[in-house]
Amino acid sequence: MSESSHPQGTFCWPELSTKDPAGAKKFYSSSFGWTIVDQDMGPQGVYTIFNLNDQPVAAAHQMDPHQQSQGIPSHWLSYIAVNSADETLAKVTSLGGKVLMGPFDVFDLGRMGVAQDPHGAAFAVWQAKTMKGVGVKDQASSLVWTELMTTDADKARDFYTKLLGYKSEIMEMGPMKYTVLKVGDTPVGGMLKITPDMGPVPPNWMPYFGVDDCDGFVKKAVGNAATSCMPPTDIPNVGRFAVLQDPTGAMFSVIKFLPRS
Repeated sequence: MSESSHPQGTFCWPELSTKDPAGAKKFYSSSFGWTIVDQDMGPQGVYTIFNLNDQPVAAAHQMDPHQQSQGIPSHWLSYIAVNSADETLAKVTSLGGKVLMGPFDVFDLGRMGVAQDPHGAAFAVWQAKTMKGVGVKDQASSLVWTELMTTDADKARDFYTKLLGYKSEIMEMGPMKYTVLKVGDTPVGGMLKITPDMGPVPPNWMPYFGVDDCDGFVKKAVGNAATSCMPPTDIPNVGRFAVLQDPTGAMFSVIKFLPRS
């Protein structure tokens, strides 16, 4: 699907903050077939756009030295489309979250900010101007889902539905409850509670990229120096997914959805 605009609440841009931009570009271009467009941002360094069929699907940049000194690993930051960055960030604070950066203009591209929900998961908001976000989504090698792992799914659902106007639906998946977030009637993301068996996982939003063959992609990614964190696994009535860590340390997931009826 080609995208020209993104409604409020839609995850519109996955951005990789990495300790090794060269390694990241090599890995993602080889694994997903993304092409690379480097943009010189002057004192802010190089901002890399990943393209699929000449349309932007993701980005990467060198991690800030201050974050590196704090021991923050390479990671993906998920951007959420909003009608007003200023109003949304003000609402973040009123709902118990924290504004980490912004709001500020990014040239004539858009207006943004970075925030943290009450449980510590970071996300960005994007008020588009000339740059809408991803140009392709919901197909192989593009963003297809974004998922929150949190310490309190009920309170997180309350925060995000009030912040962005989501509808929510709770699905029983065995012993686990999974919350689906919807913009209107369209599912756009989900959330689940971090359980003890998952280990010391901090609250985070994780991007899922589509693949045509989950097992084949994992094999290729591991051959490109990624680490398999969860092997290809079936989700009944949904699809087959896996969790990977890229060679620079960033976590992401891939999924092959079952055909929609």
